[in-house]
Amino acid sequence: MTGMKEGAGEDPFAEDSDDSTAATEPDTGQNNSVADQSPTESAETEEASRQSMQIPYKYRRDGVQDGRDRVPLFLQSDTKDGERDALRELEDRFGDDVSLTDLREALVKAGLDHLDEVEGQLEEWGYGMTFEE
Repeated sequence: MTGMKEGAGEDPFAEDSDDSTAATEPDTGQNNSVADQSPTESAETEEASRQSMQIPYKYRRDGVQDGRDRVPLFLQSDTKDGERDALRELEDRFGDDVSLTDLREALVKAGLDHLDEVEGQLEEWGYGMTFEE
């Protein structure tokens, strides 16, 4: 899992690793916790963890579906047109291809941060209407 195309140059997120320790240490079948490690090992583990957390999702994954659940998505034609226009606009802004899957999840996440606007859209579709006098 490199997230980079072959021949695209060096991986700026690559970590130097020393494979010699992995080959010489026996596998006990147990995970070493931070408490079982020496202070140097603990610091290295924390540093590796911190570095991996800073690598953007786009580069950590093997493919666009990694770490995602498949959910059905049915869109009205005007929504589909808006999605296509948004994709083109964002590709122009980034000067790069944007995955439709990434765009759709970004739109959902942005909607989750703006529930008042989502509520307004749902009201336009008839939610919250009552027919009592």
